[in-house]
Amino acid sequence: MTTRQSPSSGGTRHEVPFFRESPSSGGIETRKADHIRINLDEDVGFDRLTVGFENYRFIHQALPELDLHAVDLTTRLFNKPLKAPVLISSMTGGTEQAQQINLNLAAAAQQYGVAMGLGSQRAGIVRPETRETFKVRHVAPDILLFANIGAVQFNYGFDVEHCYEAVEMIEADALILHLNPLQEAVQPEGNTHWKGLLHRIEQVCRAMRVPVIAKEVGFGISTDAARQLASAGVAAIDVAGAGGTSWSAVEAFRAPSPGLRTLAETFWDWGIPTAESIVQSKIGAPKIPIIASGGIRDGLEAAKCIALGAQLVGFASPMLKLANLGEEEVIAGIELIQAQMRVAMFGIGTADLDTLGKTKNLVKAER
Repeated sequence: MTTRQSPSSGGTRHEVPFFRESPSSGGIETRKADHIRINLDEDVGFDRLTVGFENYRFIHQALPELDLHAVDLTTRLFNKPLKAPVLISSMTGGTEQAQQINLNLAAAAQQYGVAMGLGSQRAGIVRPETRETFKVRHVAPDILLFANIGAVQFNYGFDVEHCYEAVEMIEADALILHLNPLQEAVQPEGNTHWKGLLHRIEQVCRAMRVPVIAKEVGFGISTDAARQLASAGVAAIDVAGAGGTSWSAVEAFRAPSPGLRTLAETFWDWGIPTAESIVQSKIGAPKIPIIASGGIRDGLEAAKCIALGAQLVGFASPMLKLANLGEEEVIAGIELIQAQMRVAMFGIGTADLDTLGKTKNLVKAER
């Protein structure tokens, strides 16, 4: 178990009477700034739960019969070419700092031909003055770009027109509907009315002219949830599994009361590990692309994701930290991930992603 300083007073997690307080001021913009600050400055990783990739290993091939430089990482999603199966996952928007982060990420994505998602655009819809913080097409005209709306907002006044607005705002190629019930449940201003959302998601999928992606935010997608989402018509599922950033931990750090802090801390290690969630989602939705994300830290883990059944691999926290430093740091990070993937594929004798997705050279690690 990792030892870390808890946001609770005295540095330990303790029980106190629970009560929920309204946020003091600032609304969406303050919350987005809090999320960036806490992810950059605090230790919000899981205590005991891991992403699960340590449970799998590749079988080394001493005679790969390949030229390393010929290993092919190219792929396509939604009929758009990608130079590598890498997604800069949805993270932020709505603040001045977020704008520069998004521009750094997008410029690097353009240079290396990878995909990118924006953070929740609710802020850009309800506060039009923040829309520029989401716009990146002027630095990334060719990338596969995902708009983003919280699915729960359909129970709080949003509809298909708001989805169109989000897509048009950033000239997106697809729309993410993110699912974060656990985070909302421990958030002071959380939206906790989730009844009837599957039907609303189905309505959006039928109405949209672009593909719709269902995405968790870090707690994973189960077999049952994947089956439900596929039946509703989503075009892809991003598992965003547990083991990386704990959004319960993030909310514990920004909780306005001791009771709400303790509530959030209780669920610090909640969720389905990313590796397990890929497998479960592939079982529940075998006919649609699975995007792997949640605590993935390097190209070796990305290669394992593809071998487990994913088509695209998302990176969030590592990219956020690099983008906060600058565009060149993001570029170097993407270069390293691609190099790691190529070496992993070379090491098991797989020349391309189709072969990697069918490999028998990924096995359960012996304990």
